[in-house]
Amino acid sequence: MRAIVSVGAAITLLAVTAPAAAERVETPTIVVEGGVTQPAFGYADAIRERIWVDTDFDSDRDGVKDVIRVDLIRPAATEQGLKVPVIIDNSPYYATLGRGNESELKADIDGDGLLDRWPLFYDNYFVPRGYAVALVDMSGTAGSTGCPTIQGANENASGPAVIDWLNGRRNAHDSNGDPVVVDWHNGKSGMIGKSYDGSLAMAAAVSGVDGLSTVVPIAGPYNYYDYTRGNGIVTRGNNYLGSLARTITADDPARQARCAPVWNEIGANDGDEHGDYTPFWHERNYLDDAANVKASVFLVHGIQDDNVRADHFSKFWQALKTYDIPRKLWVGRVGHIDPFDFRRDVWVDTLHRWFDYWLHGISNGIMDEPKVDVEPSVGVWEQHADWPIPRTGNVNMWLRPGADSAGQLALTPAGGAPTTRSFVDNPSQLETAMINNPDQPNGNRLAFLSPPLAEDLRISGTPEINLTASSSLDGAYFGAMLVEYGPSTQNNRTGDGILQTTLPEECYGESSPFDDGCYRPVAYRPTNVTQWRVTKGIRDGQNRNSVAAPEPMTPGQMYEISIPLLPEDYVFSAGNRIGVILVGSYRSYSAETLASRPTITVNTQVSHLSLPVLGGQQAARRAGIPLR
Repeated sequence: MRAIVSVGAAITLLAVTAPAAAERVETPTIVVEGGVTQPAFGYADAIRERIWVDTDFDSDRDGVKDVIRVDLIRPAATEQGLKVPVIIDNSPYYATLGRGNESELKADIDGDGLLDRWPLFYDNYFVPRGYAVALVDMSGTAGSTGCPTIQGANENASGPAVIDWLNGRRNAHDSNGDPVVVDWHNGKSGMIGKSYDGSLAMAAAVSGVDGLSTVVPIAGPYNYYDYTRGNGIVTRGNNYLGSLARTITADDPARQARCAPVWNEIGANDGDEHGDYTPFWHERNYLDDAANVKASVFLVHGIQDDNVRADHFSKFWQALKTYDIPRKLWVGRVGHIDPFDFRRDVWVDTLHRWFDYWLHGISNGIMDEPKVDVEPSVGVWEQHADWPIPRTGNVNMWLRPGADSAGQLALTPAGGAPTTRSFVDNPSQLETAMINNPDQPNGNRLAFLSPPLAEDLRISGTPEINLTASSSLDGAYFGAMLVEYGPSTQNNRTGDGILQTTLPEECYGESSPFDDGCYRPVAYRPTNVTQWRVTKGIRDGQNRNSVAAPEPMTPGQMYEISIPLLPEDYVFSAGNRIGVILVGSYRSYSAETLASRPTITVNTQVSHLSLPVLGGQQAARRAGIPLR
């Protein structure tokens, strides 16, 4: 049976009244069935608007404050009194790279100055269910004015500016310059987006702007230092920020010319010459402002994402727990992919219920469910109360010395006098050469192996390599990998783990003559392997104590050097072996290598792997990791 509800400041049941006069028009209402909103409103007849929102910044320094262009679609019933929330996707890509797996761009097909083709399915699906959808051109891109600064203060403020306008705190105008005032909004907004869009959603959340009720950041970078650096090492190449700024403005050569001085200034201050953390990165680091978050947060990330690496979600998840922010998390066995393209039906249903709860106030039980969905093995999804999953404990596995081939892993350090093993940094060494044939001598790496496991061993969290090591020079890079040796089925990293097929399309939502909610299906790329790099990490030896304060190494002196690996949730299979590989420069991870080739010496008596094992020490023993 349908429950008819009226949307205002809260959801209330519509009272039964006596028949009204013939000329009286009832206020349209939201329709709820089974705890979710139903498609009670049209899409083809929805109201489409284009608005420019005023800001307080002048990012291109032309003496005129920037304006933010917003394309907005809302049910026609909002003209008859219906109050609706707004779903916002703030993006720099609407005129260049496009959005979604099919790279959809904004398009005005009929030339009337209003948007006809809306990227992604949000408009098709949610507008008929009583939502407005706003696609925002990030400051400095597409129809907005200004210059992109790659997560600089102006970009971070573009989403909050739109929310301020929706809530009557900021001015906006239409194409004729006439003021546009919102009288149909219920006061609640949610921001969503993948990658750059996800970082903009999180930037809005940490601003604490009133009226932002929830954010759904997907595979977003939340600390741009971590995105372009790895513990003191540049990973993205010199002047990456300027390069990305030119990519997202490729549709507008005139803007590129105007913005060149701004980007040159960024390039002069980003610290590419040393890779250290400097004040330049503060405005591009949202972790430090997590205490300001008032909105709920639904994080989504691919554990195999080599673009926006998994430490972005793991660090922010910990911050959300610290401040007890309402939260939810999905961790999939994919790369840089939207959940619409790796778990489509479940995603649409879950997102629908999440928005209904946080934006319409519908009690549908979503906050009573386990907080975390995680995929430890290909196609195997589990629900847990938290992440790392409960009952996970750190287990130290000590690096026992070998002869000329692989050393061993054990649960206690070796006795007797300290032992060392050395290798020479090889900047040209590829990851496959680092991993292959761990039992054979290789002068450019060290390998350590467990015995074949007696049973499966599950890890969940962030492994860490803790070395006591020296360099023959005043600096060195330190790279490390955790590897599974033995047969397993993995989701291939090619194409970020998904394969797009062609027919038939799958449709989500209503259509207009120019826009539908139909998309090609996708599938995983399962592959059978005999070895698999599970996770990895790097560290600049001169940043061993701080990424902000480099300290040259004294040649030959031993230092404690920790290498946090990227977070993982993974099952090592019974019969396979756990491998630890130590290298210097890590060519396929870092954008830079040392000009020299230091000899790195490791004290194997005290160096160890700290592994987050489900079941802790007892599980490691049952799996056959030896005590000595």
